[in-house]
Amino acid sequence: MFSFFKKKDAPLKNTYGSIMVDMHSHVLPGIDDGAQNPEESVILIKKMMELGIKKIVATPHVMADYYKNTAETIGNALKILKTELEKQNIDIEVEAAAEHYFDETFETRVNNHKLMTMGDNYALFEFSFISQPPNVIEVIQRMKDLGYKPILAHPERYPYLDIEQLRNLRDWGCALQLNTISLTGYYGKDAKKMAESLVDNELVDFISSDMHHLRHAQAFKNALRLPYVERLLKDYPLKNIMLK
Repeated sequence: MFSFFKKKDAPLKNTYGSIMVDMHSHVLPGIDDGAQNPEESVILIKKMMELGIKKIVATPHVMADYYKNTAETIGNALKILKTELEKQNIDIEVEAAAEHYFDETFETRVNNHKLMTMGDNYALFEFSFISQPPNVIEVIQRMKDLGYKPILAHPERYPYLDIEQLRNLRDWGCALQLNTISLTGYYGKDAKKMAESLVDNELVDFISSDMHHLRHAQAFKNALRLPYVERLLKDYPLKNIMLK
């Protein structure tokens, strides 16, 4: 007999428990385009915990023109979030770093030791989605000279970069962080194809949710059903666990 009721999702075979750490998210309340208040933060964090995440490194945007976050604004938001988690008896470790935008101020931040880092001095940054900055290799070299370990966020989402250019960035010492939800097609077919190519070429160093809102949370869950994500979780040399 035909049923008008929606079937429940099949049970998940996998979780993100093997990587333990989600190292790119926007769950700090009220300081960028992610969670807008502590209540939203908690909802997103609970969703991540349900999928096996044991530790979260929040990485709010740092941008010269739009999200002018500093160590102080990020630290204050982290305190607010931790207070709310404690109030609700939610036991998860949350730290804060940043997702730095490679704009006209980025090189100065590097030279002045102003990057917010995670783990063993890993520094997460992102490019414009329109064009690559002209001095990328020089800045990556400078970061490494100063003791930073650069990580490029979601390389699959930059339409002007091909697999060989990304391989070259990695060869210069820049780790690559894949958004697992890219593999679901969330950002379109081109980003999905590039994400698959990065996995196939073993160029992925970190994976993460890039969590902003509940649509991301659902896509993060859906990604666990994909063979590509299963490969990443089971037999791939990811570095997330180094941040635990």
